[in-house]
Amino acid sequence: MAHTWDPELYDVHADERARPFVDLLARVRTDGPDAEVRSVVDLGCGPGELTHGLTRRFPSAQVVGVDSSPAMLATAARHSGPRLRFEQADLRDWLTSADPVDVLVSNATLHWVSEHLELLPELIAAVRPGGCLAFQVPANNTTPMHAIRRELAARPPYAEHAAAAAGPVNHEPEEYLRALTELGCAVDAWSTTYLHVLTGEDPVLTWASGTAARPTLQALPEPLRERFVDEYRARLREAYPATDLGVVMPFRRVFVGARRSAAA
Repeated sequence: MAHTWDPELYDVHADERARPFVDLLARVRTDGPDAEVRSVVDLGCGPGELTHGLTRRFPSAQVVGVDSSPAMLATAARHSGPRLRFEQADLRDWLTSADPVDVLVSNATLHWVSEHLELLPELIAAVRPGGCLAFQVPANNTTPMHAIRRELAARPPYAEHAAAAAGPVNHEPEEYLRALTELGCAVDAWSTTYLHVLTGEDPVLTWASGTAARPTLQALPEPLRERFVDEYRARLREAYPATDLGVVMPFRRVFVGARRSAAA
């Protein structure tokens, strides 16, 4: 069963999720000033709030948000305007029909496409010469949030339902650097570990339930899902204990900015 997304659950930690997007945009480089950027696409735009911010960053651009989730796009539609529209498409399908754009952004989306390293030539081809591809992917698959989820999902009685559930995939900055440099791009690749200080009841469970754990949870029938959540909650509380500051959750992300050669 294909998983679906819940915009309200995803937005519980909207401020923390926005920080990497802001950091990514700060390093976007094209061969001209922002005022000359005419076309921007956000692949995997989600609920659209951050996509709307692209209209301010690129004041002369037509901005398009692309997402495969009808629920996310229904929420994003409230931001539509003269320079911003949204369309439903799988990013792989979008790539087969895309006209080159000045700036192609993908924020916390490519890690859901297992073969995204092999898609880099197509992503660069979707950027005009002199334009920029910028993306970031979570890179925390070894953290307790993921390790506990995988361990539980591999056990009976969960395994028969959750074994095929989608999971995130990322590569290291050096791998993206090499692949995109070989495509003739000027590349800026780096990683950052954020220390998110979360509040509320079981905030790490809430975070995971809206993103990485969602495919696993949706693959489980009731009442197995409730049982899984109870076990997952207990283990996460041990791994991410409450402190006088709140619940501190380290979260590493990998960022890439690649400017396509103007001579391409």
